[in-house]
Amino acid sequence: MYIAIEGVIGVGKTTLARLLQPAFQAQLLLEVFEENPFLSDFYSDRARYAFQTQIFFLLSRYHQQHRAIPDVLKAEKLIISDYTFDKDALFARINLQGDELEMYYKVHEALGEKIPQPDLVVYLRADTEVLMQRIAHRDRPYERSMERAYIDQLNQAYESFFTASHLKMNVLAIDTNNLNYVSRQEDLAFVENRIRQSLKLPPFQESLPMAT
Repeated sequence: MYIAIEGVIGVGKTTLARLLQPAFQAQLLLEVFEENPFLSDFYSDRARYAFQTQIFFLLSRYHQQHRAIPDVLKAEKLIISDYTFDKDALFARINLQGDELEMYYKVHEALGEKIPQPDLVVYLRADTEVLMQRIAHRDRPYERSMERAYIDQLNQAYESFFTASHLKMNVLAIDTNNLNYVSRQEDLAFVENRIRQSLKLPPFQESLPMAT
């Protein structure tokens, strides 16, 4: 079984994936974004470095998922990833245009046919102001120049994509504005239970109210 955790930069995807791994006895597949040599330049000059950044991410995500996911599924084990292959195209729509975007789509479509779809996508929502606070708190050097307008644009793109009625994915949307699954065990238990409910994975409760 394949669970993917999605959401905008800073929403807490990797943290949640790591915290859920013991409960599901899952293998982790974490995005290796820090190896992208264009990333720092991209955040300082998006227009100039967008195509290089997107193509590097696309090929990196393809190779990582194409190698790892089929083997785990063949062994009938559970895998949790902190990204989906489809998410790359969301960034491309914002960062690329014209011939570069058309070329990107052709490569993405060809590679995407070989990547398994998740059994469940856990889409983590958060307001843009909350995302900006979380990004500032983790203080990654290459994220310090991120513009609020860019994060807000991404936030709207994610919301439109993962809540679309025609989307051929099993999506569980969770509002994280008031969740702190690092410090509050009840918040982590709430998210785990929602996932188990969606996948009918025992043990789970039919309803688990949030702590106030």
